[in-house]
Amino acid sequence: MLPLPGSPASSWEMFTARLKAAFNGPNVRVCTAFWLFGLINNVLYVIILSAALDLVGPNVPKAVVLLADILPSFFMKLCAPYFIHVVPYSLRVVLFAITSAWGMLLIALSPPSVDAGTITTKMAGVVLASLSSGAGELSFLGLTHYYGDMSLAAWGSGTGGAGLIGAGAYAIATTTIGLSVQTSLLASSFFPIIMLLSFFLVLPRTPLRRTVETENHDERSESQDGIDDHTSREDQGLLSDHSDESIRSKTRLGPHNQPKSWTENLARNLRRSRGLIIP
Repeated sequence: MLPLPGSPASSWEMFTARLKAAFNGPNVRVCTAFWLFGLINNVLYVIILSAALDLVGPNVPKAVVLLADILPSFFMKLCAPYFIHVVPYSLRVVLFAITSAWGMLLIALSPPSVDAGTITTKMAGVVLASLSSGAGELSFLGLTHYYGDMSLAAWGSGTGGAGLIGAGAYAIATTTIGLSVQTSLLASSFFPIIMLLSFFLVLPRTPLRRTVETENHDERSESQDGIDDHTSREDQGLLSDHSDESIRSKTRLGPHNQPKSWTENLARNLRRSRGLIIP
């Protein structure tokens, strides 16, 4: 923070020392990887909005592109937190890259005409890119938990840079360089490769592996404790005849204590989330 004028710490040397101390220690590879995550995860969104007029023509409302680019991402952010944790991060990143690249290829390889069928195909590609962006935002923000505060700062910086870089790159490609809209969008479909390289080559995954191993060890310990407790209760039942029925009555699940399936849990969580939209 910049010192207040006139305060004892208002010298430029003190400010630079504090600034160096704030950035002293963060892993450069972690900051680079998360900056690229934020950039690539959002840059396709910006490029699609920049190309809205070229995608649907002057006779179709540009809000069609905006809705197709925002609504799928919104619903993904609303629903995915209840089940996405069962998918490993490495598989998620691969799926995000494939889905976003597939969406951009659908847009880029569609005919340049603006008839209903072509626009539908392009909007399907926009929806795929939007779904990938929404799920990617959830996952990469969750991934910052394992890498500290600077990873979150780098992610935020990357998302901010996506607006400038995405719009600027599309404008330069189509006006200064003179590439066609299809060629520019086709080139942008290769951007998700940077996401794969950032996760599998740049990001040090030791903190993530260490945390996963610790969680698995804790789960095994809790499971073993449950088995030991169940065995001790069985031994007590063998020693006393009257305790057998009481043990069975305690361990018997009632209709309200039955384990719920993941679909029931998802439906219950969605009902709870409805209050975020409808007061």
